Amino acid sequence: MAQGLPARHLRRGRQLEVATLLWNCAGVVVLAFAAAAARSVALAGFGLDSLIEIGASGVVLWELADASRERQHRAMRMIGIAFILLSLYLAAQSTIVLILGFRPHHSPLGIAWTAATAVVMLLLARGKATTGAALGNQVLLTEGRITFIDAILASAVLSGLLLNSLLGWWWADPAAGYVLLYYSVREARASFAD
Repeated sequence: MAQGLPARHLRRGRQLEVATLLWNCAGVVVLAFAAAAARSVALAGFGLDSLIEIGASGVVLWELADASRERQHRAMRMIGIAFILLSLYLAAQSTIVLILGFRPHHSPLGIAWTAATAVVMLLLARGKATTGAALGNQVLLTEGRITFIDAILASAVLSGLLLNSLLGWWWADPAAGYVLLYYSVREARASFAD
């Protein structure tokens, strides 16, 4: 392998993580506003997922600074703990909303943001997968899978928002919260399996 190739891939990995970090920082603000305005569990859960993605990006940037095996292991555990906390929130909140029949409002802002997020996260996930494979870096590859799942989650939340707005299916919003819950549990387990 050429001398400059690993350094170039490390630089690209850092750039992808910084881009993810910046997008999700903006997303937390947008989603907090949209979730409060629409009283949407799915948007609130997706906002919390964005906070976890911010943390995951920070962990990967920290790990890329020193890719020791011990640091990779610790980074994976930190990401896993964040997903466990998100899972607990989503399970409780989605269940309460369904039991109480709490009906969210329409959210054009939430629809626009989640649609854009689905596209952006797909592009970032692809870049992380390519760069992580080139570096042989398990943490970057795992965070790339998390970013891909973030795109899936954005699509699930988008579906719930659209079903609520277009068809009046209020239960689609907490149902999207359960989709987020499923992926959060799955990612938490994967983080602790490594």
